[in-house]
Amino acid sequence: MSSIRDVAKEAGVGVGTVSRALNKTGYVAPATMKKIEKAVRKLEYTPNELARNLYRNRSGIVGLIVPDLDHPFFSCLAKNIEMELYRQGYKTMICNAVGISDREREYLDMLERNMVDGIITGSHCLDGEEYLRQKKPIVSIDRDFGPQIPIVGSNHVMGGRLAAELMLCNHCKKVLQISGVSPNIFANERHVTFQEILEGEHVQVLQEAMDWNTFEWDAYYGMAQKILKKHPDIDGVFGGDLGAVACMNVALQRGMKIPEDICFVGFDATSITRMVYPVVTSIRQNVELLAEVSVNTLLDRVEQRKNVPHRQILDVDIQFGQTTLPENGASIL
Repeated sequence: MSSIRDVAKEAGVGVGTVSRALNKTGYVAPATMKKIEKAVRKLEYTPNELARNLYRNRSGIVGLIVPDLDHPFFSCLAKNIEMELYRQGYKTMICNAVGISDREREYLDMLERNMVDGIITGSHCLDGEEYLRQKKPIVSIDRDFGPQIPIVGSNHVMGGRLAAELMLCNHCKKVLQISGVSPNIFANERHVTFQEILEGEHVQVLQEAMDWNTFEWDAYYGMAQKILKKHPDIDGVFGGDLGAVACMNVALQRGMKIPEDICFVGFDATSITRMVYPVVTSIRQNVELLAEVSVNTLLDRVEQRKNVPHRQILDVDIQFGQTTLPENGASIL
């Protein structure tokens, strides 16, 4: 097995130069870099990952905390974050919090013990003080811990406005909004905006609050049965994709026509909205960009590449389906 000294000898340079080139810890002239790369390929040299990370005082691993991988949005987000971290030379350790704060706490302990280089968190079980005690790099998705921890999120105010405008275009008069319950998260802004706009136009808005950490289909389906039985005259539903699809399922069983009798607008535009019929109109988060920005923000802090902004908000748009009227020239999937 070739060593770094063998690579240096083959390339005709010093061991320190090879180390700088492979670890990217200093300047190496382009011509010298080509010699080193050629030597690495010829000798089939594989760097000692453990030794390299010890030298850099890093593990090469990033922790990712999500509420529940069973949820289509978080499974898609986790996939894209893992892919982006891998592209940038890091491995991912995923914590599926499933509403248990001890699981989050154990991952924070790993950060404190240098077992991971940083954490991207999209979970909301653990008290914020636990995160604020950490001195190592953390990036939050959608939850505001204060100025110490950078936030990356979607523009939920814009999302709430777009959803409200869709309801108005569909001439809704009595709308159900399904929301989650968790403090200091950007998602709350879309619910407030949605309600304010519709009530300003004299549309009645019913509220159904689900536990933020509930992603079980049976819970959403039971809620849909209860609400539509109690309020059979609802003519619009807005909620996360799972809630919207559950309500649509019950509405179809009750013989309601979509979108003539009742329209549906989801949030996230996950694959579930395109697996059902009719295809659900949904506010789409740019999950690929969300993953990319989250990873770059964390690695900027881990590698001390540059200062990062405290708050980065990404635009959303509409995935038009068949659960709203195709007005204003909107294309249907």
